[in-house]
Amino acid sequence: MSDLHSLNDAINKRAGRKLLPSIIVSVSLILLVMGTVKYVPIVFAAVVGVAVYLSVRELMKALAVGEITFSPLIMPIAIAAIVAGTWWGGINGLAVATALVIPNMYFFILLKGIDGFVKRASAATLAIVYIAYLGGFLILLARYSHGFHNIMTLVILVGCNDTFAYVFGVLLGKHKLAPTVSPKKTWEGFIGGLVFTAIGGALAFRFLLEFDARIGAIVGIMGVITATVGDLIESAIKRDLAIKDMGTLLPGHGGMLDRIDSALLTAPALWCALELVKHFS
Repeated sequence: MSDLHSLNDAINKRAGRKLLPSIIVSVSLILLVMGTVKYVPIVFAAVVGVAVYLSVRELMKALAVGEITFSPLIMPIAIAAIVAGTWWGGINGLAVATALVIPNMYFFILLKGIDGFVKRASAATLAIVYIAYLGGFLILLARYSHGFHNIMTLVILVGCNDTFAYVFGVLLGKHKLAPTVSPKKTWEGFIGGLVFTAIGGALAFRFLLEFDARIGAIVGIMGVITATVGDLIESAIKRDLAIKDMGTLLPGHGGMLDRIDSALLTAPALWCALELVKHFS
């Protein structure tokens, strides 16, 4: 038994996180996402809204470390408007809701005075565009009759990249991908994620979406790039603010934003790819 504990500790140390809680949280989130999007899609939109709000709140707390603060009362209203606009209005609703939210948000920030206005307004814009606007594409993917297959494809792309980049990085990782931003990411992990996500994308497009598998492989490669960039962006924010995790909500993962950072950039890319494929099919 002591050998088993030693092995577990070694794996956790190598991976930089507790593996078992991480797996339990990941599986639970996947079941929640797939169950709601399949049976009650509007509840899925609400789940996305909650995840976006929690992520924005984590970002606001992190920014407060850098002495950048703004009223927390603005964000729930702004996020609710974007979620509702996206669910009922599609891409046009997302665009219009975001366009209306931002200037109104600036007005309420201005009411607190002009000192630090640029910093506060810029931080609020980052929260809205980076998390709420990009998160809206998760809802766009789920709106159609084949929304379950769209979201499952997204889960496959992000899951394959996270899983195989992690496995190859732990087992073979030697060459740092971006040492100043995310020291644990390696080229070996990136390549492992690239290969298996391309395979996952090909299978998802062929059997779930009934498109050409070769297109799926290309989208899979694109998904690895967006997921990796999404993770690096969040890592850059944390390093700039000198914090380890955005929060402690999800054991083994950190905060909500730590969990959805890859999906925030991959969802818009997948949505655009699907729109192009449908248009030219």
